[in-house]
Amino acid sequence: MKKRKPKKIKKRRAKRKPFKHFDRKKRDRMEDLLNEGLKQKNISVILKVDPSCISRERKRRRKNGYYDADTAEKKAHKKRSEASYKGKKVEKNKEMKKYIIEELKAKRSPDEISGRMKLEKKPFYAGKDAIYEWLRSPYGQRYCKYLCTKRCKKKKQNKKTKREMIPNRVSLSKRPKKGVHAEGDLFVSPTKLGTPVSGAFVVVAVSKLFAGTLISNRKPDTMTEAVKRILSPLSVDDMTLDNGIENKHHEQWGLPTYFADPHAPWQKPHVEGGIGLLRRWCLPKGTDLRNISEKEYQADLHFLNGKYRKSLGYRSAYEVSLKRGIIKEIPKIGVRILLENDCI
Repeated sequence: MKKRKPKKIKKRRAKRKPFKHFDRKKRDRMEDLLNEGLKQKNISVILKVDPSCISRERKRRRKNGYYDADTAEKKAHKKRSEASYKGKKVEKNKEMKKYIIEELKAKRSPDEISGRMKLEKKPFYAGKDAIYEWLRSPYGQRYCKYLCTKRCKKKKQNKKTKREMIPNRVSLSKRPKKGVHAEGDLFVSPTKLGTPVSGAFVVVAVSKLFAGTLISNRKPDTMTEAVKRILSPLSVDDMTLDNGIENKHHEQWGLPTYFADPHAPWQKPHVEGGIGLLRRWCLPKGTDLRNISEKEYQADLHFLNGKYRKSLGYRSAYEVSLKRGIIKEIPKIGVRILLENDCI
């Protein structure tokens, strides 16, 4: 029979005392105690720190082989000033910081600013995460007011779906893969306001171009007239819609139409994301569209079409649409309208 080896009893490690940085007062006192010839353990008891703290402080802050409080304070201050901190990358580079602040005031998002830095080959660069980190630090919080959300902290959002139905629809699965596809939806006021005015909203998927118009009600005839006005300057092959009853007369729109499955807004992501962008920058949730004029609505769309998009290689929807022949020219929106609508 083989003898079993006795199990080793693990000794519990003594808990270390909470770590605190040395200040000038402790350094002066430590120098006096060392000059008096006290041992490291005794000094740690007097200063109420772990013995390893005394050892590290003594080794790292020496001058000519001896511990000196003045030298220790200077070395500690230098190391602390060079240490990494939240927002350091932007805060330390004055030229980049100035550029980012100017772009934020021009209502550019951190993602746009970062992408444009790389596209324009600036002598400095910071990713969107680094810019957000700086904005959420004490150094950049005062500039958070220029963000579309105007918040210094992240906020979790719950996605909600609409229940809409329509007869005689053609399934999205039958839509051809090739072609310039557009997606449509309604931009509406809160239900509790009972506002009949809505915004017809169309997004060209390939260029992220936004187009639309305000409509007095959600009747199929009104929607048909609005869609014809929206599509007249655009060159698109088909339209993808949800199952709202306002799309009942889709066969009169003059182009093939396809419908997403019920309760599946992710099947038309571009228009859903476009509405989210419109709400964040110009028309937040709770806006009564009865108080918004057609000129103001067009100014909002014009502003968003001029923003640099990551998915477009940090080019604007207008730049890509012109290049692909989706539009012939950029619509002229008066500067006065943009100023009145707080878009520039």
